[in-house]
Amino acid sequence: MTKKQLYEITLKYLEGKCPTQDTELFYESPFQILVAVVLSAQCTDKRVNMVTPKLFELYPTAALMSKATPQEIYQLINSVSYPNSKSKYLVDLSKRITDNYNGEVPSTLEELTTLPGVGRKTANVIQSIVFNKAALAVDTHVFRVSHRIGLVSDKATTPYAVERELIKHINNSKISVAHFWLLYHGRYMCTSRNPQCSMCGLTEICKFYKKQREKLVKMS
Repeated sequence: MTKKQLYEITLKYLEGKCPTQDTELFYESPFQILVAVVLSAQCTDKRVNMVTPKLFELYPTAALMSKATPQEIYQLINSVSYPNSKSKYLVDLSKRITDNYNGEVPSTLEELTTLPGVGRKTANVIQSIVFNKAALAVDTHVFRVSHRIGLVSDKATTPYAVERELIKHINNSKISVAHFWLLYHGRYMCTSRNPQCSMCGLTEICKFYKKQREKLVKMS
C-alpha cells in the first residue's frame, strides 16, 4: 500500500466516524478560545470547561483580563493543571494583546507565539479555529495516532516533525479538520491505554495493530 492510499483510507474512515470539526472547549470569542486552549495544556477539556464560565463572566476580553492580577485569576482556575504558571500567562498575554494588538488576537504563527504561554501547538489551534488557516496542531493524541497507524515515520520524534509529515500528505482543504479527526480518534478510540482495537475500522492498515497481533501469534 502506498502512503497516499494509507492517508486516503485513514482520512475517509475518520471523517465518517469523527465528523466533528470543532473543539469541545467552550468559548464565544477569539480571545476566549485562546484562553481556553492555554488552560487546556496537560489538562482535560472537561476540566477547563468547568472553570471558564466564571472566568469569562468576570474577564470576557483581553482588556479586562489585563487589569486582573495573577492571584485573582488563580482563584478562578486553581483546579486546572499548573494554575500558578497559567494565571500569570493569562494576565501577561492579555496585556500584550491589549497593548500590541489593539485588544484583538493576532492571526499569524509568528505573532501568536510571542504571547506568553502560547507555543506552536496552541498557535496552530487558534489559526485553524479562529482564522480558518490550514494549520495542524499536534497534541499527544495526534502524535500517538499518527505513529500507531503509520501515517508518519519512526524518525518523526517531535510534534513539529509529525506536523511536517502530516501536512505533506494531507490536502490543504482537509488539514485543519484532520487535526480534529485524529485528536478525537485518539481521545475516544485509540487511547493511550487499552485502545479499542476491536471497535476500530482501521485495523487492517494499522501498524500498531499488526504488531500487537504478531506478538499474540508468537506467544501462542
